[in-house]
Amino acid sequence: MINAATTHTTPGVKHVQLWQAWLFPVFVWVSLGLDSPYFRAHYFEGRLLTTALALLYVAFIYKTADAYLRRLVLVIVPLTYIGELIFCKLLHMYDYAGEAIPLYVPVGHALVYASGFIFAHTAWAMRHDAALKLFFKIFFILLFAFSALVLHDYFTLLFGGLFFLVLRRKRYENLYCFVALSVIFTEVSGVMLNCWNWRGTMLWVIPSGNPPIGAVFIYAGAMCCWQKL
Repeated sequence: MINAATTHTTPGVKHVQLWQAWLFPVFVWVSLGLDSPYFRAHYFEGRLLTTALALLYVAFIYKTADAYLRRLVLVIVPLTYIGELIFCKLLHMYDYAGEAIPLYVPVGHALVYASGFIFAHTAWAMRHDAALKLFFKIFFILLFAFSALVLHDYFTLLFGGLFFLVLRRKRYENLYCFVALSVIFTEVSGVMLNCWNWRGTMLWVIPSGNPPIGAVFIYAGAMCCWQKL
């Protein structure tokens, strides 16, 4: 794990990175809104514009990042594209609004990880590391339990358990939880805007929500793969 001094090489970069992370939710709704079926039906096909915005945003983050975060951005794009081919095309766990995997999706994954990374390495997060670990444990336990007991999302119960195994192996590093929050926000936003939808049954037999919150395990797994490269 790197410290705040290596994450933010200058005060200016730190300020810019924080703005990049805080603007991420706005970017998600604007960019996915442009690719939504509603926007397409009432205005024009906005997928190319969404892709252009994603590329510009990730280039901006890359420019202000240190070497560690730059490596994360560069590796996550191809790594998550492979994941898209496996989970979307091979296992048919979810579908996009259209036949092909949009080009902005793997680029968007880099933005999801980068935003979580920035939040996890702020001075505030590092100062309250122990309290955040406790908060995240309680938060995700309640969230996974609610998904299973109320929404009958048993996929989340299973994959949420696997997510906690990753957290335990990583000593409950808050980086994984901040990334998970970025994932949940993006997944819920994409489903609400009908840019993609998850299947009601995962792996042919497991009842699932749309989106299944337990999908955070997939992203955590990708981070584990990245750290080993």
